[in-house]
Amino acid sequence: MKTLLLIFIGLIAMNSAHSQISPLKFSLNGEWLFKADTKKVGVKQKWFAETSDRSKWEKINVPDFWEDHSNYKNYDGWGWYARKFEFNKTSEPFSIHFAGVDDDAVVWINGINVGSHTGYSDPFALDVTDALRNGENMVVVQVLDYGGGGGIYKPVTIIETKHLDSLLKSEYFGKPALQSTDWVKDAVIYSAYLRSASPEGTFKGFEKRIPELKEMGVTVVWLLPIHPVGVKNRKGKLGSPYSVRDFYGINPEFGTMNDFKNLLNTVHKNSMKLIIDLVANHTAWDNPMIVEHPEWFTKDSHGKIIPPNDDWTDVADLDYSKPELRKYMIDMMKWWVKDVDIDGFRCDVAELVPTDFWEEARDSLNKINDVMMLSEGSIPEHHLKAFDLTYSWNIYDVLELLLKSKRPATVIDQLLNNESLQFPTGSLRMRFNTNHDKNAWDEPAVKMFGIDGLKLTAILINTIPGVPMIYTGEEVANDKKLGLFEKVDVDWKRPKEMQKIYSDLFKLRKESKALSRGEMFRVTNSDDKNVYAFMRVSGDEKIIVLLNFSKKEITTQVEIPVSLFDVKNIVTLNEVFTGMKMKLSKKNADKFNITLKPYGYKVFVVEKD
Repeated sequence: MKTLLLIFIGLIAMNSAHSQISPLKFSLNGEWLFKADTKKVGVKQKWFAETSDRSKWEKINVPDFWEDHSNYKNYDGWGWYARKFEFNKTSEPFSIHFAGVDDDAVVWINGINVGSHTGYSDPFALDVTDALRNGENMVVVQVLDYGGGGGIYKPVTIIETKHLDSLLKSEYFGKPALQSTDWVKDAVIYSAYLRSASPEGTFKGFEKRIPELKEMGVTVVWLLPIHPVGVKNRKGKLGSPYSVRDFYGINPEFGTMNDFKNLLNTVHKNSMKLIIDLVANHTAWDNPMIVEHPEWFTKDSHGKIIPPNDDWTDVADLDYSKPELRKYMIDMMKWWVKDVDIDGFRCDVAELVPTDFWEEARDSLNKINDVMMLSEGSIPEHHLKAFDLTYSWNIYDVLELLLKSKRPATVIDQLLNNESLQFPTGSLRMRFNTNHDKNAWDEPAVKMFGIDGLKLTAILINTIPGVPMIYTGEEVANDKKLGLFEKVDVDWKRPKEMQKIYSDLFKLRKESKALSRGEMFRVTNSDDKNVYAFMRVSGDEKIIVLLNFSKKEITTQVEIPVSLFDVKNIVTLNEVFTGMKMKLSKKNADKFNITLKPYGYKVFVVEKD
């Protein structure tokens, strides 16, 4: 999807370690202080504070993985970096740019939290203008590593924001993304955790809900893993569905293969598609592959099979340097598509599996049928040949900050602009305001955002460019953590206000290519800090979206170029959720006032003459 963003970005530039290299850009590469946070107490103890005692922190080089330091060769977990630098403040906005952090990062400047980033490998930048001061400054970075290499492993720079694009452009900028089939571009995804997706927690139970999901506007059902769950070293009473004992098998907890095929048939009869979760990075410890092909697994220096990281103790890591393993996995994927007739895969921790494997697998699947391939990752190279969709962590990570007014609404511009510079042209991102991991390990979305924030974030992720996803229970604003190792029942009798909102959004997406295919134009308003306003345009189809991220009622003046209307006399705006109509004459159509309630929203369809 080609996205045209007319935006102004607020970011912050770079500064050197103790010596200024240029008035525009400063490198922070070199010697930093480092401390491993083995007990994960750094945030609570405020290691980010300027007054924190760092006398016992060790010296470490940036850029580099901390495993290259003799004391941290086998360390996975949290790590903290800190360094001082001199800065001469100017009137220009500045950003701090990280070319690569493994895996996630939170950044403080002079004790002020300037932002965070989720997702291995992709570059990111944060606005640091207000946090910087003349003279000595302190930058602190918390790195959260989940396995493999950890640390700030690519350059760090302070740069004038207006020059940031030169650093953010990746090697994939301007390259064409894989061309997805139409049903993928237009998709609305429902992520189903079968244990909770129906009162019965089975294929048959969930099958009863397919007509309801069809009516709501869902077009693609994604089932979390359906395979038998490992018993050896399992976590919780039922074990994690991501600990797979047999890639060809069916978890008897959910029913039989015939039950699954009946569910699949019902999905297809309702003109929907079904994809399943593929856990290609690891297996359960009692998967027969461990006994039959131990050479396919990663081993330590003593020849012992190991998990992907210290926390994932219920699974064993697969080694994709083995050609026979690759063939086995691709043959298995082909069987599910050709013989069982599923429509694709959501690929768990796809970044931990070599990209060339995914490309080889996609090439094989393309010879069978059009499929959807969804990567649980956010690296641009996945879009070239292997995947239709990647996770849009960039948008998710800022939602709570927006609702708490810790970031201006214009930060969305920054994120989408960065995305356009880093990803191949036409890349599809999956947008979401929660998922199975965030629900299980953090909080249900309604508790994290509040009901009004839940509505507002749902509008955002369904109207910006991308493919929206809704997770199990979100249609009733589920307020329970759906633990991945247990069966937790959703209260399906809860109010269905969210289901009505989703239905209206999905219907709009189906009726107007402006949402699924259209270009995005930013719309100026008199309170850009709190109100995010934009248009989606496809031919003569036009939609205007206004979102108030403030907890205050706001009346703002909206300015839309008359050229985007292309009408003779009267412009009629029809609000999707209330049916309210606004008629504007062409003489004043470029400016109109609108009042938005706290966390309020308006979605207008521009009616044709």
